[in-house]
Amino acid sequence: MKSLTDPVSNLKGVGPKRVADLATLGIDTIADLLTYYPTRYDDFTPTNLAEAKDKQKITLRGTVVSEPLLTRYGYRRNRLSFRMQVGRDVVLVTFFNQPYVQKSLTLNGQVAVMGKWDATRRQVTANKLLKNTPDQQNEFGAVYPVNKHIRQSVLRSFIRQAYEEYHKIIPTLLPETLRERYRLLDRRTMIKEIHFPKDQSTAKAARRTAAYEEFFLFQLRLQAIRRANRQQDGERILYHNDELKEFIKTLPFELTTAQKRVVNEICRDMRQPYQMNRLLQGDVGSGKTVVAAIAVYATITAGFQAALMAPTEILAAQHAEKLSRVFEDTHVHVGLLTGSLTAKQHRELVTAIKRGDINLVVGTHALIQDDVEYANLGLVITDEQHRFGVNQRQLLREKGDHPDVLAMTATPIPRTLAITNYGEMDVSVIDQLPAGRKPIQTQWLKSNQHAEAIHFLRDQLASGAQAYVVSPLIEESAALDVQNATDLYNQLSADLQPEYRVGLLHGRMSGDEKDETMRQFKDGEIQVLVATTVIEVGVDNPNATVMVIYDADRFGLAQLHQLRGRVGRGDRQSYCLLIADPKTDDGKARMKTMVATNDGFKVAEEDLRLRGAGDVLGSKQSGMPEFKVGDPVADLKMLQIARADAGSLLATPHWDEIDENQPLVLYLQRHELETHFD
Repeated sequence: MKSLTDPVSNLKGVGPKRVADLATLGIDTIADLLTYYPTRYDDFTPTNLAEAKDKQKITLRGTVVSEPLLTRYGYRRNRLSFRMQVGRDVVLVTFFNQPYVQKSLTLNGQVAVMGKWDATRRQVTANKLLKNTPDQQNEFGAVYPVNKHIRQSVLRSFIRQAYEEYHKIIPTLLPETLRERYRLLDRRTMIKEIHFPKDQSTAKAARRTAAYEEFFLFQLRLQAIRRANRQQDGERILYHNDELKEFIKTLPFELTTAQKRVVNEICRDMRQPYQMNRLLQGDVGSGKTVVAAIAVYATITAGFQAALMAPTEILAAQHAEKLSRVFEDTHVHVGLLTGSLTAKQHRELVTAIKRGDINLVVGTHALIQDDVEYANLGLVITDEQHRFGVNQRQLLREKGDHPDVLAMTATPIPRTLAITNYGEMDVSVIDQLPAGRKPIQTQWLKSNQHAEAIHFLRDQLASGAQAYVVSPLIEESAALDVQNATDLYNQLSADLQPEYRVGLLHGRMSGDEKDETMRQFKDGEIQVLVATTVIEVGVDNPNATVMVIYDADRFGLAQLHQLRGRVGRGDRQSYCLLIADPKTDDGKARMKTMVATNDGFKVAEEDLRLRGAGDVLGSKQSGMPEFKVGDPVADLKMLQIARADAGSLLATPHWDEIDENQPLVLYLQRHELETHFD
């Protein structure tokens, strides 16, 4: 009995060597072969010469009307020329460095060529001689990603053979209601027409069905995992609503509409009997910490402990200090647990945590050490969650009995990536800055305007402000002609001292040296801090109002936006100066984007457009799935629709009991716990 899981060796002509060759493309089974989709199509439809534009890629079919002439010149260089009649026209066809084409040409024989049209000279510089194969009789041919082990024609013949022998057992996975709603093809027709289309419109319809199917099945798996997670028991945090409202009233400012919406989403999750798994994303300065504080307070009113894990000691200390002020005069007792505590301090704090005397523990990865036991952990918050490994986050979750999890990030993630990358998490977005927050004014200067930048910097320092100056490298590099932190420090020290004190901060300094430099900057003892990107996530200094970034085109958009977010944290107007001489169009586009908008989500969307999904989050770290046909950026609307459809289907009561042999149910049973994530 035939099965799509049959090995490719079942096909005629696929011996052990061909099996190994196909395996290099990731093709082991018949299903792999049938879903190895083309990346593009060569259109062999003959071009009407009367409509052909100069330099256009065209296809011509006609008769050879002159003897082919092969001319050799230079080392292994040659030119093959002949004339062909196309309708009433006679055109000159030239192939460069393809002498073997001559064997396929005969006087008065029929021929088809592809190449670039020169309208002035009425000639074609050809790059391909078309044969009258069945594929090309259809005048439209699929082009596949191949390698040195296997040729296009061989792969195409195996796909055709697989389809002819197995097409009757190809199941349709998409429910009929969805196919009718969106006018999609059944799977058998889709696979046939994506590989062997008659024309562009046929191929387009097949690819549209394939893209939707990919998105739908991917979202169905993700949401099935989320559904399974929700069936696990979690802590129901039945917080005291009146007490929480009173606490919110004590805050020195009114919450924004976005903050109120996000607080409601989190609090609603906390009351549920399943484990919350929510990502809180918001731009720098959008007020995530206050939202986290409200969640912490709700947790503690219900008699539970909360833990907040930050990636660095500086950030952890900053959170502890800020939260201690927020929770002043409440029953929240904050403890700071980091690796720099003495043995005695560590022992005393761990004992207090175990007894429940400390109900909010802030710290670094020290929070997940074996000797740290919690009395009753109900909420786990990770800040800048992408900086922790999966194992570190999991260890913190395992410290309690399925505590609720809130992951925070100040790195704006485009909607596209949030839907695909965090599909198994609920996503809350703070897409609004607090009232009165002044947008950072960003200006792009060329390197020959350095004197203007220093003049502006002096004016700001004279008004009592402080400044960051950022450089891509620590020391001079022969490979890159860029400013470096050490040189900049020396140069600015000469320009500004003794009037203003300049400090230096980079990754090669010890932890104590970094902490001391940052303390001096925060306390106003240093006016200008020259640094590498070590300050991307770091000290919160409301008095720092100027950010100068040298060789700004060497940084990605997301990184530039993060660096800019170091200023603009106080009441004063803040500025960001980008000093760069970009050589590429992408580099110029990055500078223009930074000048045009302060909106981190717009910056992130542009970053995604320029660099692609894998690069934005880092191809390995991102966990971004690789779709064969669908493009989560270009096909965002389709992805969102597929996500909603998958959710609706899973929400149908007992949908999977309707017919246990239904192809979609069988597919989900096989793939429910298989994701694209490492």
